Amino acid sequence: MQPCTPNWTCIAEFIMVGFAEAHETHLLCFILFLTMYLFTVVQNLAIILVVGLDHRLRRPMYFFLIHLSCLEIWYTSVTVPKMLAGMIGGDRGKNISYAGCLSQLFIFTFLGATECFLLAAMAYDRYVAICMPLRYGALVSWGTCVRLAAACWLAGFLTPVLPIYLMSRLTFCGPNVIDHFFCDASPLLALSCSDVTLKETTDFLVSLAVLLVSAMVIAVSYGNIVWTLLHIRSPAGRRRAFSTCAAHLTVVSLFYGTLFFMYVRTKVASSINFNKVVSVFYSIITPMLNPLIYSLRNKEVKGALGRAFSFRSWKDQ
Repeated sequence: MQPCTPNWTCIAEFIMVGFAEAHETHLLCFILFLTMYLFTVVQNLAIILVVGLDHRLRRPMYFFLIHLSCLEIWYTSVTVPKMLAGMIGGDRGKNISYAGCLSQLFIFTFLGATECFLLAAMAYDRYVAICMPLRYGALVSWGTCVRLAAACWLAGFLTPVLPIYLMSRLTFCGPNVIDHFFCDASPLLALSCSDVTLKETTDFLVSLAVLLVSAMVIAVSYGNIVWTLLHIRSPAGRRRAFSTCAAHLTVVSLFYGTLFFMYVRTKVASSINFNKVVSVFYSIITPMLNPLIYSLRNKEVKGALGRAFSFRSWKDQ
């Protein structure tokens, strides 16, 4: 609960204006974001279902993909439904309580940090599989996978604890209008009546640590993978492998690039509209692309999807 003094009236709820500047394309934006959200959820549910049912996909790589799919569903569901409600629900749909706002920020940060660590674990898995195939079974056992996944979720959960605690100690005495489509740290700090220096510094250091550690693991892993692929003698095999790596690195670069821009800085940015556009990339677009890049382009997953949803499979049952 935020601290209050007799001279200040504490805010009990916030109003998120979302994309109010896009008034003329209001309906188009709603349809676009709803379609992207539903597409993200359906893709990830299909991956969870197929990998869970097909025994041929019970391998470490697909174990991590299930975790990523679950995470993406929750990650987008934290912000997008509330944003859509604000678009069609009038003023009431834009309101969010103080506790609800901090809860949304905590869960969003928790899931975002977990995704960073999970992408790093997946990059390590691919590095061992491609660069050290003979030692893969020993280095990436099922026990190792479970410990890595648990460490990702635990580290992600611990990431927002101190930042959210410091946020809860700030005072918000008006105005209560958040110029964003979810409760993010930057627009909230712009509304605080308190000194936010400690909070900004903490956010910067925590974000820098999470992004740098996970990005370094990804960079080193894919660097070694590319080096190994350069020694593949078959031009066709080399092209296929580079195509897969390029797709992975593209979506990872988009995710990390926007996160570095938004969170690895010590001052609240002035271009709010541009911040909202950047936020769309890491909160909506990247979760939509991840299933396509990591799973649905994979021949084994496409084959499993065909077996799961083919008429013959249903008929045999």
